[in-house]
Amino acid sequence: MTQPGDHPLFSAVKPLVDAMGAEILSPEQASPDDVVLAWEGEDVLAVRLPQLSDSLDHILAAMERRHGMPLSELDRKTKQLVVRTLEARGAFSVRHGVETVAGALGVSRFTVYNYLNRENAERGTNSQGKGT
Repeated sequence: MTQPGDHPLFSAVKPLVDAMGAEILSPEQASPDDVVLAWEGEDVLAVRLPQLSDSLDHILAAMERRHGMPLSELDRKTKQLVVRTLEARGAFSVRHGVETVAGALGVSRFTVYNYLNRENAERGTNSQGKGT
């Protein structure tokens, strides 16, 4: 039997799996919560999605790599952009998401909420995402 890493589907999905902080397994190792991917009717590999809190840590690490420095060293405007990006990716729906992001940015929770409120005010929405 072919190992998942030997199959062309592995090469195709690996960048996406890595970006999500997920893990590739053989189909036999899959649990009911894993996503099994088939190729021409044959189960080829399984993807184990990370826990949401692990995903947030992975996203923050990827953002640090993208910016080439710790997020805490970014200027205020760039930190605001990071918060907007994280909000769009659902980071603040994760338990303790604001605290985790604040720690990574080297700011207080209050500052993160201010960044979020400023963004919502600029878009004309309130904190529940509804128009004013």
